[in-house]
Amino acid sequence: MALAVVIGAGAGVGSIVFRWCIKAFTRLFSGHADYAAAAGTDNPHVPWLGPYFVLLAPVIGGLLYGPLVNRFAKEARGHGVPEVMLAVAQRGGRISPKVAVVKTLASALCIGSGGSVGREGPIVQIGSALGSTLGRLTKVTDGRLKLLVACGAAAGIAATFNAPLAGVFFAMELILGTFSAEAFGATVLASVTASVIGRAAFGNVAFLRLPDFHVDHLAQYGLFAALGVGAAGAGVGFARFLYLVEDACDWLWRGPEWLRPAAGGLALGLVLLFLPQMYGVGYPVLEKATEGGYAAGFLLLLLAGKMLATSLTIGIGGSGGVFAPSLFIGAMLGSAYGIGVHHLLPSSAGAVGAYALVGMGAVFAGAARAPITAVVILFELTGEYSIILPLMLAIVLATATSHLLSPDTVYTLKLRRRGIDLEGPAQGARLGSQLVGSVMDPLPTPLPASTTLADSAALLSRSGHGALPVVDDAGAYIGVVTAQAVAEALAEEPQAAPTRVGRLAEPPAPVTADQSLAQALNALLAAAGTGMPVLDPGHGEPVGWLSHQSALRAVHART
Repeated sequence: MALAVVIGAGAGVGSIVFRWCIKAFTRLFSGHADYAAAAGTDNPHVPWLGPYFVLLAPVIGGLLYGPLVNRFAKEARGHGVPEVMLAVAQRGGRISPKVAVVKTLASALCIGSGGSVGREGPIVQIGSALGSTLGRLTKVTDGRLKLLVACGAAAGIAATFNAPLAGVFFAMELILGTFSAEAFGATVLASVTASVIGRAAFGNVAFLRLPDFHVDHLAQYGLFAALGVGAAGAGVGFARFLYLVEDACDWLWRGPEWLRPAAGGLALGLVLLFLPQMYGVGYPVLEKATEGGYAAGFLLLLLAGKMLATSLTIGIGGSGGVFAPSLFIGAMLGSAYGIGVHHLLPSSAGAVGAYALVGMGAVFAGAARAPITAVVILFELTGEYSIILPLMLAIVLATATSHLLSPDTVYTLKLRRRGIDLEGPAQGARLGSQLVGSVMDPLPTPLPASTTLADSAALLSRSGHGALPVVDDAGAYIGVVTAQAVAEALAEEPQAAPTRVGRLAEPPAPVTADQSLAQALNALLAAAGTGMPVLDPGHGEPVGWLSHQSALRAVHART
């Protein structure tokens, strides 16, 4: 808990430094605090170039951050969150301390010189690197080290966006991939500490200033639901297009990697010349869209332009996040959709801005597949509670539709393309690639569902497993009963306690004989007792028993 507070403080200070660097470099390269708010104007530092300075800004920025990333921390390239997820899943939470410094400078230079990316990915990687470094200095266990990495991620999000709850859920849903009381407590401490520091520096205001929105007609829920489904397609399409452009950049570039951001910066500069609203993160443009400041056709042009500009920035080797671009894309899609339905159904469509807000959350949910984070972060970023119900509806539908459209998210797809499966073993690991059927033990004698609790207790005490499979009167498998469940039932009042063990049987997560051991380990760790049944892949009946000991014997067999 003390380490979580220290990490929160460090990430809070880091976020202040990072945002200051972005502002300083933006002023240096564009002459404005945020060029997207003054799109198309001249740079007062070089007025003789007119708006054409945007052709040179990404090139000069690339000449600065390209060698920096290539020389000191190659993992600082790209949008950052996948690297943190990989470190937690397969590297014990170990992240090089150099990443925090290099990511701060590289991402600030990239965004300040026109890179059309967000700042959440960098701050997550910066905070996570701080957490990992502190954890290794204090020699905590691997489990605690992963938790400290998540604390750094939560603190970074909380301080940067003034969103303490969103930071907590981002860390647990995307970084840890699990929820627990310990993880919640530690990430809350880090997030609150970082938020206090962030609010002292940036003020206690919602990150985006949006007008009030309300749902005035029940028919709007159907319109929001349709938007959620469409936003899922936009989110998945954004992820696919992002890596399609990255592949194209890989195929086209044949020079040294350190020069790639500068060479590709010319292509990005051409995009910025035609659509200067793509310069940097683009929150002023997003806010104007939610206020109805653009026509529907131009909104769709901005949507396509953001996809291209962000994909180019990442593809040429830039450093920055994809969360803010997904919000931008969602706002453009939602605003255009809102304008359309307002023309079709003027009496029941409602405010256009409400669709922009819902579109923001739904596109992020479709791209990242993190519905809890999407709901919470949109609420905290905007301070809008009045639209929480349609927001939840659209986000859930976007998440479900995204599952149908793609097995991967915008984060996991980057790793999958490198041959990395977060649920599988790390490359070269001695444990995980074996099939469950090759390491499982014989199936213990199942308990009939009609067995009394007293008899079940005796059989469980002699089994050595702490859990046994249970079958019904016809011999069909119905679940597993644990010694703990039987002991708790025996401790209840006789009138309230079940009398037969079948009432206590619960099926664990299914593990089949043809699965890899790495996939089965997640279910084994979550299962009660010391083991679980292995099912036949064709009929779903138990054919063996997987325990922690049988998994470890697989390592002995290979050595």
